[in-house]
Amino acid sequence: MTYLIRNIAIAVAAAFMVATSACSDNKSYAELLSEENMAVNRFLADQRVVGEVPADNKFEVGEDAPYYQLDEDGNLYMQVISLGDDGMVTDGQLIYFRFMRYALASYVSGETMTGEGNSDYVESGNMSFRYGNFTLQSSSQWGTGIQKPLEYLPVGSEVRIVIKSQEGWTSELAYVQPYLYHVRYYPSQI
Repeated sequence: MTYLIRNIAIAVAAAFMVATSACSDNKSYAELLSEENMAVNRFLADQRVVGEVPADNKFEVGEDAPYYQLDEDGNLYMQVISLGDDGMVTDGQLIYFRFMRYALASYVSGETMTGEGNSDYVESGNMSFRYGNFTLQSSSQWGTGIQKPLEYLPVGSEVRIVIKSQEGWTSELAYVQPYLYHVRYYPSQI
């Protein structure tokens, strides 16, 4: 059911974007998608990439680990920095996360990738979602990509994720910008 809701939301957003094809700099939605693909491909060209998730979920871990393609459409790629030890997530579980994200367009243009997020600023607080519950705005606002690593890894894990706009923040679908996220997941203490 949650995938149905997600797919409907993506279809509505895509229809809106196609209908208003004059996005930034008068580029069509197709041109923006092409630029997004080029940005992701340029970043991944400098990384080690594995085209699928290991059958036994035995990921290489560390700063030099490869990026694993998490979906067949190539919208999500994950590098496992460290494995958590708080057990696997359950449906509806409250998960807190801290993150920094970097626009991959900066990487392509050779600019310094400046991060934004709540990793470095304790006063920013933790962000949260209910795993798998995209009917809640507090969960759906982050998109589906931020939750995907927990399908394979225990809570407490730290990852880097390349997320294309289709799987990213719902408020940013129209911008068609890919991001590199550095995320750490925490269980609720309640």
